[in-house]
Amino acid sequence: MAEKEPAVTSRRDLLANTGKAVGISALAGVMLPHVHAAENNTIQIALVGCGGRGTGAAMNALSVKNGPTKLVAMADVVPAKMNSSYDRLKTQLGDQVDVPQERRFLSYDAYKNAMDALKPGDVVILGTPPAFRWVQFKYAIDKGIHCFMEKPVTVDGPTTKRMFELADLSIQKNLKVGVGLMVRHCRARQELHRRIQDGEIGDIIAMRAYRMGQGGGTAGPRPSDESELTYQIKRFHAFLWASGGVFSDYYIHQIDECSWMKGAWPVEAHGVGGRHYRGDSLDQNFDTYSVQFVYPDGSRLYFDGRNMKGARDEFASYAHGSKGSAVISTLSHTPGITRIYHGQQMPWVANRQQLPLPPDPNVAWAFPQPEVSPYQYEWDDLMEAIREDKPFNEVRRGAIASLVTSMGRMAAHTGQIITYEQILNCPHEFAPNADKLTMDGPAPLKLGADGKYPVPEPGIKIDREY
Repeated sequence: MAEKEPAVTSRRDLLANTGKAVGISALAGVMLPHVHAAENNTIQIALVGCGGRGTGAAMNALSVKNGPTKLVAMADVVPAKMNSSYDRLKTQLGDQVDVPQERRFLSYDAYKNAMDALKPGDVVILGTPPAFRWVQFKYAIDKGIHCFMEKPVTVDGPTTKRMFELADLSIQKNLKVGVGLMVRHCRARQELHRRIQDGEIGDIIAMRAYRMGQGGGTAGPRPSDESELTYQIKRFHAFLWASGGVFSDYYIHQIDECSWMKGAWPVEAHGVGGRHYRGDSLDQNFDTYSVQFVYPDGSRLYFDGRNMKGARDEFASYAHGSKGSAVISTLSHTPGITRIYHGQQMPWVANRQQLPLPPDPNVAWAFPQPEVSPYQYEWDDLMEAIREDKPFNEVRRGAIASLVTSMGRMAAHTGQIITYEQILNCPHEFAPNADKLTMDGPAPLKLGADGKYPVPEPGIKIDREY
């Protein structure tokens, strides 16, 4: 990008000068002007990636209370997802959803059309698979558009380096950017973090986290009417190039929240995992993962992940300190139901039927219930930063969280100890042509002669995951 381009001014200045920015978007050869909001303080939103995650983010964006918001454009590559998302949003939010057919774009370049419908200072939601994150974020920076991007933001070392550069550029342009690690915005976890940092459980000597459920990330045979690329994108959890697999997409939250409580990022990881019950699935995931993350002071995070029907479920994170212990997540992302205990005995909460928890003399502190969802708080905080021109850019932190998660994944997939520097500098880029993919073009991953996609082979493939 040319250095002469000015930094984006504050949202306050932009709102005071609405109408001065001019731009165009293309649709079927017809040149359309930017959408102009009915009120000059309305923040317009474009949704890129209309699956459940993107649709949920749009609902949260349109539910903030600190000023008017409106959805004006949508983009995806799967018509059914686009239609379902639009119907759901329009039914629940009415006039806040102003997306006529001509502003619902379908193609791999549709993200450009959707962002072209915005003005500098508006917001784009990037809810597509993370393989496309750097591509679409770069365009948002070029357009001077604030951004909310889902996690993870990268799945390998090369794209993480690219995202670091884009993070710096977005800060230079005064763009406000949120990353969907919403637990960081949870008021219960924020209070727990403050208390841990103040020494209420002493020095953290170990942490445990579990994300064990009934399945996920599988991919049956490809339908005859789907291209290989469309097939993989529709099942992005199944393919490492698209999502980092279930490890990156599911487990990043707890690796991030534990590292936040610790006040440090892990420097190396080693782990195990295996494919046990995948059946005829063509995905690249393991059924089970057990990874040990090592922090600079030598303390550990022990993470267990499992996707296996019929096995025991657990979705929780714990911290063990020299003076006590803490529950970071009880049985899901929300509510956190964070607590501090005297000693190391913390009860396991198996399901919501056990709530509210009974009185426990070992509880030293507990956050009051009920809690507001952090999915809403992350949008409240982002929109406040935009309207009041407060510093707000989570890209670098989100990229580091994505990278250390990839470090654990690579350790399990290769059977090696993997350091932060090793994963950062590993040359294996899973989708080097992510910015050039087309509707009828080839997929980054090819089916083998045996009718299967390559899977990790610990101890055999040791310097790359597949």
